Amino acid sequence: MHAEAFEQQPTNNWRGFFSVSSYSQYFDVDTDAVMTRLISSFNPVGGDFFSKIDANPDLYGLIWISTTLVFVLASLGNLATFLMQQHADSATSWSFDVSYMNTAAWSIYGYAIVVPMAYYFFLQYMGSNANLVRFWCMWGYSLSIFIISSFLLIIPVEILRWFITLITGVASASFVALNLRSYIEGNDISVAIMAAFFLQIGLAVFIKVWFFA
Repeated sequence: MHAEAFEQQPTNNWRGFFSVSSYSQYFDVDTDAVMTRLISSFNPVGGDFFSKIDANPDLYGLIWISTTLVFVLASLGNLATFLMQQHADSATSWSFDVSYMNTAAWSIYGYAIVVPMAYYFFLQYMGSNANLVRFWCMWGYSLSIFIISSFLLIIPVEILRWFITLITGVASASFVALNLRSYIEGNDISVAIMAAFFLQIGLAVFIKVWFFA
């Protein structure tokens, strides 16, 4: 188990919860580092993601990727609905559904924040020295592949959409599950790894059903 790699961040830069400087250390990342982490998230078997972020996990990816995905789902979800309606009946009137933005925001932000927190508290309860920021970092980057797949899901061919959803879900789920396994190796909580895998699959299906039906 990589316990050493999951020790808490140094607290010498911590100025309190309401101080901006306390969080600046989690945004101290350059473009090359972000690109490396993005590429790693597309390759589930490319090695231990936690060893790559080392002692510098970032929240930049979590916020940037989640926000981008929210806007992409809202806009492309509406576009996909328009294309499907035009394909069925070109005379049918269509209007932009603003509720897509609200749904995308609460579902993506909620998932990216709550799921890592749940695993953090669970692993702490199980006696593992987990690090919440590293979990947020890993789960944040795991969402990046859904941005790319969203552009493919506007294709008005239902069987192709489901194929893309399956491939995307499995890739993202494998990235999360394999990295969690590298962390909790030796602990008899494999059910937690399976749960993380199927949560990612569930997110992929939710995106398809809600935004690209």
